[in-house]
Amino acid sequence: MEEKYGTKMIRENRLEKFENRNLKRDYTIEFTIPEFTCVCPISGFPDFATLYIEYQPDQYCVELKSLKLYINGFRDKGIFHEDVANMVLDDLVELLHPKYIKVLADFNVRGNIHTRVRAIHGKKNENA
Repeated sequence: MEEKYGTKMIRENRLEKFENRNLKRDYTIEFTIPEFTCVCPISGFPDFATLYIEYQPDQYCVELKSLKLYINGFRDKGIFHEDVANMVLDDLVELLHPKYIKVLADFNVRGNIHTRVRAIHGKKNENA
């Protein structure tokens, strides 16, 4: 069976950036990603979360379609909750070198436990 174009785009995903055109001030960009999914590396059951990404760019901003495809690339990945927030943070820091970035992975309740993992890089300018 031929691979669907969306499946191919997700498999070949690559985070992309573009130049920040507003260097004269600090400002904050926030994303909410309500349909994040991955797989428990122990049980193989799916995990669902809402990801919140907040960052203050320096020279670069993340391109949204590439972010969408990158996030969708986790759907079949076996990964622990703690690693999700830290991997997304590390990949965005490597790509963007932001002044500040926070990733919050807010997982749906599983086994009567609600897990939230927050990973932070840099120092936030509270005036932005």
